[in-house]
Amino acid sequence: MQDFVPFEILDGDYDKGLVLLADHAMNRLPPDYHRLGLPDSAFARHIAYDIGVEALTRDLSTRLGVPAVLGCFSRLLIDPNRGEDDPTLIMRISDGAVVPGNHPIGEAEWQRRIDLYHRPYHDAVDRTIGKVATASGKAPLVLSLHSFTPAWKGVARPWHAAVLWDSDDRAVSPLLDMLAAAGDIVVGDNEPYDGALKGDTMYRHCMRRGLAHALLEVRQDEIGDMAGVAAWAARLAPIFAALNDRPDLHEVVMHASRTGPYTPERLEIA
Repeated sequence: MQDFVPFEILDGDYDKGLVLLADHAMNRLPPDYHRLGLPDSAFARHIAYDIGVEALTRDLSTRLGVPAVLGCFSRLLIDPNRGEDDPTLIMRISDGAVVPGNHPIGEAEWQRRIDLYHRPYHDAVDRTIGKVATASGKAPLVLSLHSFTPAWKGVARPWHAAVLWDSDDRAVSPLLDMLAAAGDIVVGDNEPYDGALKGDTMYRHCMRRGLAHALLEVRQDEIGDMAGVAAWAARLAPIFAALNDRPDLHEVVMHASRTGPYTPERLEIA
C-alpha cells in the first residue's frame, strides 16, 4: 500500500502571484526502501537533500504569506529536479557513495519511482502555479530554493549564495542586484552550477510557459542552523517581495533555452 505523500503544499495568499519551490527539501524515504541499503549517516549529507532549505522555505512562506511546494522524498530515491528522461534521475553513485538500492535498477522500478514520487510532485507544482495564476489573474513569479556544499572535492567555495538561470533574466538581474546591495556577501551568477538544464523544474514549469523565475542556492553552512535560516529569511523576504511587486515579472514572455529548442506550454490565466 502506497501511503507516502511525496509533496507538501504550504498554503498562502494565492492572489499575491508568487510561488516558492523546494525540490530537495527533505531526506525521507518510504519504509519499504530500507534506506536504499545506506547507513543513516548518509541521509544527513547533501547527497540526500538540500540542507537548510526546508526551514528556509517554511520561514519565507510564512513571512511573505505565499504558497510553497516542498519535495518530501530524498533525491537519492529519485531527483525531482531532473527530467524524466535524464540519466541522472536516479543516482547509482553520489559524491563517492555507492547507493546499493539503486544499483542495479530495472526499468519497472525506474518507472515506479517516476509514477509514485517524481510525477506527483510535479503535478502538485503544476496545480499550485495554476491556482496562483487563476487567483491573481496574472503570470506567477516562481522562485526555487536550493543549497550547496561549502566545499567540493576539497576546494572551498567562496560564494555565500548563487542565482542559477537559463536565458530568461527578468527576475535574475534584479535579484542579483538586490542581493549585492543587501550586505557583505559573495553571490555567484550561474556558479557553482549552470542553471540551463533541460527538463529540470525551472525548465519544465517556467521556461516552457514563459514565466519569470529564478533558482537561488544558499551555501549550506549559512543555513545549517535556525539562526542562519532566520538571518537569510530576513534578508530574502523583502527582496522576494520587491521582485513580486514588479509588473514585468508577471507577464508571459517566451525565451529561447540554451539547452535547445522546446515545445511551449500554455498556462491558463484568469
